[in-house]
Amino acid sequence: MLLFGGAILRASFTDLYLRYVKEGLRPFLIAAGLLLVAAAVMTLWYSFRSPEGHDDGHGHEHHEPKVGWLLLLPVLGLLLVAPPALGSYAAEQAGSVVAQPDGNSDYPPLPAGDPADLSLVDYASRALFDAGESMRDRDVRLTGFITTAPDGKPMLARIVLTCCAADGRPIKIGLAGRAPIDVPADTWVEVIGRYTAQTGKDPVNNVDVAYLEVKTWQEITEPKQPYA
Repeated sequence: MLLFGGAILRASFTDLYLRYVKEGLRPFLIAAGLLLVAAAVMTLWYSFRSPEGHDDGHGHEHHEPKVGWLLLLPVLGLLLVAPPALGSYAAEQAGSVVAQPDGNSDYPPLPAGDPADLSLVDYASRALFDAGESMRDRDVRLTGFITTAPDGKPMLARIVLTCCAADGRPIKIGLAGRAPIDVPADTWVEVIGRYTAQTGKDPVNNVDVAYLEVKTWQEITEPKQPYA
């Protein structure tokens, strides 16, 4: 418990926890880590104060099974080896999330700036359910990692979390125009382009996939918050 609580606190006080859960869950992780550490310290204190508590009354001491030490392996793995955030492999195995309509007949104006920064979910929703009307004659900027479509062409993707990485689902955007060809999967890129009426189908779950007409793109480092 002491090591597990320490591992949770270490992840919570750095950006490491963002590979596992949404940003808003940080206070709960810290609280859980502190409770585990406190419980472990109290257990150790009680054990050292009451060694007779391990005796069965007949002069025989009880010992915990040695296999219990194997529980340390995942904790040590978390402390010593931090797995990467979900990436292209997860995106290729799962179907794209279904972009939801805004609920209004008119989408709000794009954010100020040129290009306008949009999330992949927002772009897909505007492209599929608004026919791009709210993005006419505007350049937009999308950020995600490269994944490979079944036809071998690149797609832009990002993992969407409801709570944690266990329920992560990809949102995928097809890339037309000057798309980043021959870029390795899991490479993070920033693409600038405009709405195109081109659409496709995700073969995993057969949902509609929006496309972006790419004008320029550049490789970037993985953002602090890799999930959408």
